Amino acid sequence: MNNSTNNNNCPTEKPTNPGWCPNHWDQLMCWKTSKPDVTVFQPCFTELNGLRYDTSQNASRYCKADGVWNSFSDYMKCKALETNEMLPDESILYTSYFYYGGYTISLVALVVAVSIFVYFKDLRCLRNTIHTNLMCSYILSDFTWILTSTLQEWLAVNNNGCLLLTFFLRYFTLTNFFWMFVEGLYLYILVVETFTRENIKLRVYMFIGWGIPLVIIIIWGFANMITSFESEKKEEGTCTWMSTVHEWIYQGPAILVLVVNLIFLSKIMWVLITKLRSANSAETQQYRKASKALLVLIPLLGVTYILTMVGPTEPGTFSNYYSYGRATLLSMQGFMVAIFYCFVNSEVKNTFKHHLVRWNDARNLRTSGSRRFTYSKDWSPNTRSDSVRWSMTRRLPSQV
Repeated sequence: MNNSTNNNNCPTEKPTNPGWCPNHWDQLMCWKTSKPDVTVFQPCFTELNGLRYDTSQNASRYCKADGVWNSFSDYMKCKALETNEMLPDESILYTSYFYYGGYTISLVALVVAVSIFVYFKDLRCLRNTIHTNLMCSYILSDFTWILTSTLQEWLAVNNNGCLLLTFFLRYFTLTNFFWMFVEGLYLYILVVETFTRENIKLRVYMFIGWGIPLVIIIIWGFANMITSFESEKKEEGTCTWMSTVHEWIYQGPAILVLVVNLIFLSKIMWVLITKLRSANSAETQQYRKASKALLVLIPLLGVTYILTMVGPTEPGTFSNYYSYGRATLLSMQGFMVAIFYCFVNSEVKNTFKHHLVRWNDARNLRTSGSRRFTYSKDWSPNTRSDSVRWSMTRRLPSQV
């Protein structure tokens, strides 16, 4: 016996338009006659098993192209209105504050750091160009995260717009890992494989940092498109690429470059400890400082990335604090990169000191020049030495 006959409000009747889906009762709601190949939306039920539900959300069911309803209805957005629902909402709100605050601080620090490297010509070299590209990748990923989150929260973004934002967010995030890999590769070549340092040019590093992630994300995008076309269920108003079964396509390469960077770092530290321990040249000191930066940033990047894939599943106090810590570490990565590669960089500090000394010297020269040839209102010299000379010349005729 058809269950649809058990509900008086949803009588079984043939649709007036042939090929349309007929009325259907799914034990919870009645799905009215619909034209084929569309997703039907209607408000969630008001009450179920003694619990009131949020009717501002919608349930959906897909009417296939052959005029037959899909085998299930989607009630994922129908949530019960519980009395203790305020705590999870507050924790999510606080987590978003941590993200927004951290990404904003990182953006400001990164923009200042990149401006320093671009403005001062003394800092233009291959090493600092790699630093600048790394910081630019963080600027783009941080800005894209803020833009995506803001548009999803405050504006109604269609599925195509969300897919585009998700594509760029995944791409710029992956460039962070590959430019950090370029940092490790460059330092490895300088310290360990010194005979190959002239074989790798800037364009090769640019391809590794920007090109390879683009190829990986394009493959990931095509895989998602194929999955979307093959799926019978077509939902509107949802961003179908935010969480897919193809996440491993870009997560795998990210983990791989982290592992390779750890290998590079271990070999670099071994050479610095064993072979260059007694060397105190400026170049060796620069290698040591760059290695210390990698020693902090690579584990930081790896640990925070692992935190995005694992974590507590049950809500509670520990889960909330875990989310706060993860948000802080993820959003402050760009700030840490700017600190280690720019603000505490001895080369940057020496450049600042050099330009400050030059600026002071130039100002003193302008000041002394203006004081030497300016006079007061009564046409007497302003400086004390000139006043002495002026008075002496006035007394000379009487002394003869």
